[in-house]
Amino acid sequence: MTVRASGELRDFYERPETPVSAAQDRAARLVAFLREITAASSGELVIADVGCGDGGITRMAADAAPGHRVIGMDWAMAPLETARAKGLTVMRGTAAHPGLPLASASVDVVVFSEVIEHLVDPDAAILELHRVLRPGGHLLLSTPNLAAWFNRGMLALGRQPVFSEVSMARVFGRPGQFVAGHLRLFTLGALKEFLVAYGFADLRVRGACYHDVPGPLRPLDRLFRSWPAASAILTVHARKPH
Repeated sequence: MTVRASGELRDFYERPETPVSAAQDRAARLVAFLREITAASSGELVIADVGCGDGGITRMAADAAPGHRVIGMDWAMAPLETARAKGLTVMRGTAAHPGLPLASASVDVVVFSEVIEHLVDPDAAILELHRVLRPGGHLLLSTPNLAAWFNRGMLALGRQPVFSEVSMARVFGRPGQFVAGHLRLFTLGALKEFLVAYGFADLRVRGACYHDVPGPLRPLDRLFRSWPAASAILTVHARKPH
C-alpha cells in the first residue's frame, strides 16, 4: 500500500457520512461464536476487535464476555473517539502496514467484522491477524457475500451487484445511496480457500441478513441465511492451529 493510497482511505473513513456501525444480525452471529468460545474457556481471554469502527461490536463483545479483556482497534480517529466515549478500551492500529501494536501470539480472539472487503492488501492483513493470535486462537470474521441470493438476480439482469462499487465518490449501477469503500468481495468458496491458504483451519460458517434489504424481501433474506453460500453476509469462525 502506498502512503498516498493509505492517506486517501484514512480520509474516507474519517468522513461522518461513511458507515462505520455494526449491523445487528451479523454482529449477533459473531457474538454467538464468541459466547461459545468463552463458555469453553477456563481463563481470561484477550479479545481484539480489529477495525472496530464506532465500537458497536466491541461493546457487544464486552457485554458478552465479562471477565475477559476486550480491546477495540481502528486506524480512523473519528470513529475511534466515538468508541472511546462509550467507555471502551481502544487503541489506534491497523492490520495493514505497519501492523498492529500487539506482540506475536498475544491474542486469544480476533474479531474482524466487515473489514476485509475494505483492504488494499488483504493478504498482509490476514497474515498480521495470524501473527498476533496464539496457537489455538480464534478468528471471527464477517464480510458481504458476492454470491448473495439477490446478487445472483442482479447479475442475471445485467445490474451491478450489491456491495460492489466502481467509485469512491458516489454509487453507480446498484441500489443504495452510500459509498462504503468496498475494494474486495468474496464468495463463500473463495473466502474458505483464502483463509486456509493463510494458515487457518476448522472453519465454521453461518449466514447473516443484510440490513438494507427492502422490507417485503426480508423474510426471503432470513430464509437464505440458512444457506451460507447464498446468504447476504458470511460470518466465519476459524482457528489458528496449535
